[in-house]
Amino acid sequence: MKKNICLTVAYDGTDFHGFQRQTNAPSIQLEIERALSRIFSAPITIYGAARTDAGVHARGQVVNFYGEGSIPIEKIPYAAKGYLPSEIVIRTAQEMPQHFSVRHDCTGKHYRYTINNAQVCDPFLLRYAWFIRKPLDIEAMKAGAEILLGTHDFSAFEGQNTTPMNPLKTMYDITFQREGTALQINVLGDGFLYHMVRNMAGGFVDLGLHRMTVDSFRAILEGLDRTRLGATAPARGLCLERVFYSYEGLKETEQLLREHAL
Repeated sequence: MKKNICLTVAYDGTDFHGFQRQTNAPSIQLEIERALSRIFSAPITIYGAARTDAGVHARGQVVNFYGEGSIPIEKIPYAAKGYLPSEIVIRTAQEMPQHFSVRHDCTGKHYRYTINNAQVCDPFLLRYAWFIRKPLDIEAMKAGAEILLGTHDFSAFEGQNTTPMNPLKTMYDITFQREGTALQINVLGDGFLYHMVRNMAGGFVDLGLHRMTVDSFRAILEGLDRTRLGATAPARGLCLERVFYSYEGLKETEQLLREHAL
């Protein structure tokens, strides 16, 4: 019987057209499948916990696949180095029960959106942050984040022209922290719509620049109309930090983020 093997993957998504396999463009899924197919000497199909968009990064993407071979599972990350581009790394590998699914067994995800908020752009953040020169009102942004906590219909924050999904999602926590000129928005939720975190980040920036009020932000959420929200934040600032498979792990991360929050 083939083993159900689970991998934790990190990647710089700048030069890829998202996680999902494309017919005529480079993707994270395609590169990993090619590498694993070489290692296992058989065609491999992987399943991802999140379909990150073009240009979006990940530190903790999780994938699983079914395969059999002589290579010890713990050696897969090392074996894959020779077949993967330098922008993609397999961090861990482990065998899981046959019924385990990276999507259906997921209890939540942690996304981080980074804004380089400074007078002068930091060139070392160009690939990983949205540069905003004007000062941001963090208290206004935090007030907007409070509105999004809990369970809501997030239709107003869904990307356009996407496959219909259940818009009812639960946000467990949204916190802000600083590292130098980098303002980081940490979002913990049970699931996310297409472009949802990037639309949230765009809304927070509009609040921070006083382009909208907290009351109008609340009205946008309740109105379920994406056209009333501003621009979608650039993909480069978004990173999938972690996918959770227990509520204990999610709560530990929430507590840690709150300890360092503004």
